[in-house]
Amino acid sequence: MPKKTMREALNEAMRLEMERDHRVVLIGEDVRGGAAGSAGDIEAYGGVLGVSKGLWTRFGSSRVIDTPITESAILGMAAGAAMTGLRPIAELMFFDFMGVCLDAIYNQASKFRYMFGGKATTPLVVRGMIGAGFCAAAQHSQSPYHVFTSMPGLKVVVPSCAYDAKGLLIQAIRDDDPVVFCEHKLLYDVADDVPDEAYAIPFGEARVVREGRDATIVALGRMVHVAMNAADVLKNEGVGVDIVDPRTTSPLDLDTIVESVEKTGRLVIVDESAARCGFAHDVAAQIQSAAFASLRAGIQIVTPPHTPVPYSPPLEAAWIPDASRVVSAVKMTLESTRGRSSAGV
Repeated sequence: MPKKTMREALNEAMRLEMERDHRVVLIGEDVRGGAAGSAGDIEAYGGVLGVSKGLWTRFGSSRVIDTPITESAILGMAAGAAMTGLRPIAELMFFDFMGVCLDAIYNQASKFRYMFGGKATTPLVVRGMIGAGFCAAAQHSQSPYHVFTSMPGLKVVVPSCAYDAKGLLIQAIRDDDPVVFCEHKLLYDVADDVPDEAYAIPFGEARVVREGRDATIVALGRMVHVAMNAADVLKNEGVGVDIVDPRTTSPLDLDTIVESVEKTGRLVIVDESAARCGFAHDVAAQIQSAAFASLRAGIQIVTPPHTPVPYSPPLEAAWIPDASRVVSAVKMTLESTRGRSSAGV
């Protein structure tokens, strides 16, 4: 099976679906790459980090539509196009810019099916970058998937590897509901075994990345790789962990997380979205309700601090959850368990 980066896998997913279905169109700033009339290769990039490179050459300007810098127009155009029979992929570039077009997502596309009594579908994919670690400062480094997760009517995807990215994006393009597809910018160059043919990964099915009996770690996107690094450290100390990657936050595969917690009795959630009211807090609350009797220790949450993302590289590195913090959180659950046992609880 060939090795492909997440960038290549996402590009391949869009190409295959555009070949399969003429209704699929790509809309956004610089999705073609370069400016019309400029010297040199007008498709030099294809998106700010090259994800859509080559698609304009293959499908032309009627299906790969470069827009002005206006997120509200991109999402308004895409939502309307979805209602009239097209299957648009709208690229926001950075999801930090969601505030400019939030009405089209939150108050329009997400509610069309409900408000029209099921007679209207909105097969819309909103793609964009998330994540810190690129020294892109506070306005280009956030991970607001928790915000979209809170909005009824949206499906939210956060892939952690190239294989999942391709299969989940194909599923998103084929879905009849609006899908927010979050791509961590530091994962674009991470390679994985990815088949050449098209395949779809159903939403709401978590992936168990690693198995162990001592604790469960739930992580998304780049934090899956942080959790895997922590698991390697813990393994050397005789501690085995389950790592569960939900892959989608809405729908959420709570059953798989509960099954793991019932086995291990301990839960650590690693989340880059927010220190308050984030995805980790949602999962913790649901596990407290669904699997409280199985918990042998308090749930530990590892998030960034409640501050904007710093621009300074050392400060940004300190802001992002790392393996050492995850290791400490797992050890805290183990020590808490031993403390309860010694107290006769």
